Amino acid sequence: MKRPLKITLQVLLSLLLGGFIFYWVYRDFDFARAKSTLLHGTRWGWMTLSLLFGVLSHVLRGWRWRQTLEPMGARAKRGNSVDAIFLSYAANLVLPRVGEISRCTALARYDGISFAKLLGTVVTERLVDAVCVVFISGVTFLVQMPLFLRFFHETGTKIPSLAHLFTSPWFYVSLFSVAGVVLLVCYLLRMLSVFEKVKGVALNVWEGIRSLRSVSNLPLYIAYTVAMWGCYFLHFYLTLFCFDFSCHLGILAGLVMFVGGTFAVLVPTPNGAGPWHFAVITMMMLYGVGATEAGIFALIVHAVQTLLIILLGVYGWLHLAFTNR
Repeated sequence: MKRPLKITLQVLLSLLLGGFIFYWVYRDFDFARAKSTLLHGTRWGWMTLSLLFGVLSHVLRGWRWRQTLEPMGARAKRGNSVDAIFLSYAANLVLPRVGEISRCTALARYDGISFAKLLGTVVTERLVDAVCVVFISGVTFLVQMPLFLRFFHETGTKIPSLAHLFTSPWFYVSLFSVAGVVLLVCYLLRMLSVFEKVKGVALNVWEGIRSLRSVSNLPLYIAYTVAMWGCYFLHFYLTLFCFDFSCHLGILAGLVMFVGGTFAVLVPTPNGAGPWHFAVITMMMLYGVGATEAGIFALIVHAVQTLLIILLGVYGWLHLAFTNR
């Protein structure tokens, strides 16, 4: 299959998957009320503060990435590292997970660093992030275990109830989400197998992965990681204060929805569209928020945060071009 056709099919499948889940979640939704809430019921001061933490999380990721490049003798410009991160998140809106490739390509072009070594540091970064997600999720699950069990029950994933399982629409949403993640893993494994066919690439990737062992200031790397994940959480949590129907929810409720949304965006749809809405709406309803209000929250917050990613991507692309002429 020719590459342009293959990429087109991947984009279409991603859009179809996200579109199907989004349609299923919002098939009977009152969009007029959502528009009214957006225009007259949103506290934009809180939303702006949330967006600032969103920008800061990307900046911290760029600084942390630059730190892992130094042990390999790669001196990336601080601005280029951050711009590449901005660009990568925007690229993921077009084709999920292609952002990792786009940011490596950007630094390889503008700072002359080996693409394979860059890819290795990204692999290292994802492993560290996976440990952070598992830790945050484990603590949250232990603290809020009764609510997670209710979530599994409400979504039709309670194992003993097989009859209900196959008649619940939420089961099929979950099924499509899991299938999407499986396809993504298969794609990444195939992509890595292609890279390994290139002479020297596997060795350079391994060198990039090992770069974490030689980071000159490990406490600073850890500080970047903790601060970055703190910003990710605040980027979501502060949006709860944007609406009258969600401002009463506490930090634990925010943490539960943050964890659910974090796993939902693993599904290969643009910025987790569809699965993210499903997870956040369902969990918010478990805290007593009405279905319509939860749908409004997920719709507005996701749209605003996606717009931020687009704007940052455009800025990163233009800034890279003009500062590296």
